[in-house]
Amino acid sequence: QVQLVESGGGAVQAGGSLRLSCAASGRTFGSYAMGWFRQAPGKEREFVAAIGWSAGSTFYADSVQGRFTISRYNAKNTVYLQMDSLKPEDTAVYYCAADVAGRGQASRRGSRGYDYWGQGTQVTVSS
Repeated sequence: QVQLVESGGGAVQAGGSLRLSCAASGRTFGSYAMGWFRQAPGKEREFVAAIGWSAGSTFYADSVQGRFTISRYNAKNTVYLQMDSLKPEDTAVYYCAADVAGRGQASRRGSRGYDYWGQGTQVTVSS
């Protein structure tokens, strides 16, 4: 079992920044990959970014490439999502997720590539 708790969401103006955190517990954090997804009202959950267990492999959705950065600090059992140059279209509930089964990158672009999910944190970007 893995428990995930997100924090750091809030309201910000366009062009601003936020850093989301996701604290994990229950299994050795450094042994599994992590991802971030988001879901806007009336839309499906979509992939944002993912990072491998050793932090050596990261990849992003085209919509956030160059603006968002995913990172992890295994000693603190935490994964981060630094969000810069925020746009109103980034408004959504953001979720972190854990891939403990060891799937590949292709699988991690979809929600089925993850076994555990946090409860989400709201990010609102105003114009």
